[in-house]
Amino acid sequence: MAAPETSTAAVPTLYTNNTLRNAFGGVLSFFILLLIGVMAFSIRLFSVIKYESVIHEFDPYFNYRVTQFLAKNGIYEFWNWFDDRTWYPLGRVIGGTVYPGLTLTAGTIWWLLNSLNIPLSVETVCVFTAPIFSAFASWATYLLTKEVKGTGAGLTAAALLAMVPSYISRSVAGSYDNEAVAIFALIFTFYLYIKTLNTGSLFYATLNSIAYFYMVFDYLFFQVCSWGGYTFIINLIPMHVLLCIVTGRFSSRLYIAYAPLVVLGTLLAALVPVVGFNAVMTSEHFASFLVFIIIHVVAFVYYIKGILSPKMFKVAVTLVVSVGLAVCCAVIAVLIALVASSPTKGWSGRSLSLLDPTYASKYIPIIASVSEHQPPTWPSYFMDINVLAFLVPAGIIVSLKACFLPLSDASSFVVLYIATSVYFSGVMVRLMLVLAPAACITSGIALSQAFDVFTGSIKFQLTGASSNTEVDAAETSSSTAESQTNAVKTEKPEETAKNRPSRKSKKKEREHGEKPSTKAKAEKKRLLALPLESSVISLLLLVLLGAFYVVHCVWAAAEAYSAPSIVLTSRSHDGLHVFDDFREAYAWLRHNTDVDDKVASWWDYGYQTTAMANRTVIVDNNTWNNTHIATVGTAMSSPERAAWEIFHSLDVKYVLVVFGGLVGYPSDDINKFLWMVRIGGGVFPHIKEPDYLRDGQYRIDSQATPTMLNCLMYKLSYYRFVETDGKGFDRVRQTEIGKKYFKLTHFEEAFTTHHWMVRIYKLKPPKNRIRGKTKKSKSKTSSTTSSPKRSGTKKKNPWQ
Repeated sequence: MAAPETSTAAVPTLYTNNTLRNAFGGVLSFFILLLIGVMAFSIRLFSVIKYESVIHEFDPYFNYRVTQFLAKNGIYEFWNWFDDRTWYPLGRVIGGTVYPGLTLTAGTIWWLLNSLNIPLSVETVCVFTAPIFSAFASWATYLLTKEVKGTGAGLTAAALLAMVPSYISRSVAGSYDNEAVAIFALIFTFYLYIKTLNTGSLFYATLNSIAYFYMVFDYLFFQVCSWGGYTFIINLIPMHVLLCIVTGRFSSRLYIAYAPLVVLGTLLAALVPVVGFNAVMTSEHFASFLVFIIIHVVAFVYYIKGILSPKMFKVAVTLVVSVGLAVCCAVIAVLIALVASSPTKGWSGRSLSLLDPTYASKYIPIIASVSEHQPPTWPSYFMDINVLAFLVPAGIIVSLKACFLPLSDASSFVVLYIATSVYFSGVMVRLMLVLAPAACITSGIALSQAFDVFTGSIKFQLTGASSNTEVDAAETSSSTAESQTNAVKTEKPEETAKNRPSRKSKKKEREHGEKPSTKAKAEKKRLLALPLESSVISLLLLVLLGAFYVVHCVWAAAEAYSAPSIVLTSRSHDGLHVFDDFREAYAWLRHNTDVDDKVASWWDYGYQTTAMANRTVIVDNNTWNNTHIATVGTAMSSPERAAWEIFHSLDVKYVLVVFGGLVGYPSDDINKFLWMVRIGGGVFPHIKEPDYLRDGQYRIDSQATPTMLNCLMYKLSYYRFVETDGKGFDRVRQTEIGKKYFKLTHFEEAFTTHHWMVRIYKLKPPKNRIRGKTKKSKSKTSSTTSSPKRSGTKKKNPWQ
């Protein structure tokens, strides 16, 4: 009886060792995740360290202004806020047109910090919101990848996402835009969906709907640029559900994961004022409803299959399929009737730009005018995701072999996610941000699997001789222990003998399945093991690849994406030059103009003008009214007098233009001018693009067309430019301007910044035509009465 006691005592010891190993692994994983979060936060602070704590880009200034209003006036005033300083004279209802997720998130953080007596300003909270949520996004990536592959792949994917340049470009400190928060919500929503698929828990399904609701709060698909996330989710998940149904993988877990998301998610999305009934009326959502009907039909078929005989089941299936097809046809007919009246068939212009990349350039030039809406080049992929561009295919191949066969629900979702995101990123460069999480997940799987193979091969080669002996001993001891355990089991009561094997068998099926013998495992390892030298070299190459990725990401964070667009820098032989012209111009407007003065500029600078100069603008970056923007574009494209009449009718007092010809700033209004012509010509047909081109070329030199040389944009940009160097040489266009000496008749220069990057002009007041002409007529009359009249002369009508 001594032998059985020894063998049974070894089982708890082995169990204890495994428990300690799992506990140590869990603690180590926790600390690694903590370090990944710290790294994700820290790598985005270069902009604050090198420059200052300032809001970046253009759109974030509107978000910052809205957050300031929320913190000062409260949530109810925010919902009812009518902003009369934008889109004059139309105005804008902020509460009904803004996606409030980012604003409410930052406002809540500010309120909590001040409640804890941590007196941070609203601007400071807005600056650091994006780095904080970058850490959250890395942790969400770990959770999602862990559900698909395992802990090692999850940690690798989280580390990759924490540093990927594509995500850094939208989440550096100061980049207070929707994407910084919404990418976390996107990944976390996918995680909860996969978690529900794996567990069948209604709790996770409810959380998934709430996370989807938070995505709706953050932004809408192709809004803000723009692009968005919630219709990406509400179309990607139905595609995956339909894929599972077609491949015969329907289960109750799939139903629980999808049905509550559609019902609760749609109801919650409709609560957001800017979405409202669009959650059920726009074509972007119809796919989710159609799949919702299909999954209920399939669930009903599976239900009746379990309660009916095979013969009755065939009859019932015929009836159900017939009714289901009739219902689907009716729903499709209703949907077609609803969208038939719309020229875009119920799809938004930005969504159609994704489905048809040429749509925007043909019909909506204001969308095509944004540089971020252009298709990316191959260098863009290498810049934004670096070596992940090469690891993504490897990740798919490795995953299909090691993880996706047999295909699981979670793995098929990742394959669908990477496929759709690759397509969308090829259509629009800004959607590289959607590709980044998918690329990190697949690359994490590839790197984790590669490290497992190489380290396993090294371990096997180093311990190969001893392991063979240990395997034989372990095989003998395990067989002896098994026989002794069986002998002990026969002496126990019958109920215990029945219960214990059932629990063990369930545990084996759940955790391990059918395990091969230890000897077979060792043989398999021997066959799959690589030579020692190849494994070491491959491992070193992977480490070098990771080091190259880290160096590139740090460089991108420190140099490429840390500089705020409002403060520009350049290096030359005499050191670093800082161009702070934008803030100089906005400060001049704030201190030298009346509060009620209206400022006209191209829509790119509307948010900054309103937030930093606190002046009323005609158009801004919301771009909701194409006719209003076309009016400004027409004014910029018209001769000086016609432009003055347009701006005067809009009660404009100052016109702001951005000019980079002196310092070589390429993103100026002259380079954007053709888009002003196209947008203006789309509404006002007398503006024609060929009139501004010479033989199809856009020129500002002596070969430029008279229409180009006499338009308002040319005059406001190049007025007195020849005084800078005597030649009028434009450093951006690399040519001398065509018209160098001219005077302004209806505008006067009010302010030009130090580097000539921002120029502000004031409209001259209108002359009193009646009084002026009357005086002239009186003077003429007096002169004619004092001098003798000439025969045959006619008196000129002073009113003509």
